Amino acid sequence: MRNFLNKIKSRSEMIEERARLKAEGKVVSFTNGCFDILHPGHVTYLNFAREQGDVLVLGMNSDASVRRNKGDDRPIVCEEDRAKVIAALECVDYVVLFDEDEPRELIGELLPDVLVKGEDWAHYVSGREEVEAAGGKVVLAKMVEGRSTTNVIGRILEVYGK
Repeated sequence: MRNFLNKIKSRSEMIEERARLKAEGKVVSFTNGCFDILHPGHVTYLNFAREQGDVLVLGMNSDASVRRNKGDDRPIVCEEDRAKVIAALECVDYVVLFDEDEPRELIGELLPDVLVKGEDWAHYVSGREEVEAAGGKVVLAKMVEGRSTTNVIGRILEVYGK
């Protein structure tokens, strides 16, 4: 069993690893997100993303990126802890943090073969142009009804109050 912490890569390490995987002919799928409070919707989504290739790379928003996208009350769980939890999942092969508001630049550097995003983002998939221009494809994943971090936070507030 490999140490799951070895799955967490810096951006430069991940770029090198992507080159190695490409040389080996591996199909690399990529997805991204905050993954603030892990729930069954995340797990279903990540397993789907992993099924799209031989290897799954997960781009995770840094704490600063989450705050800019979700507001000052988020993330609930810090980036280091979120990365460790996600890296411990069998379906995730690599985790790489990004600090930008969206992962377009990281996707352009890695050029995955398959870019996976939830169907709720069908209107805009960051990195789509880069992936498709390189011959890759975009796959939209079905969402798990009623499963979201916002719902989990709502339930916690309902039970424990503000």
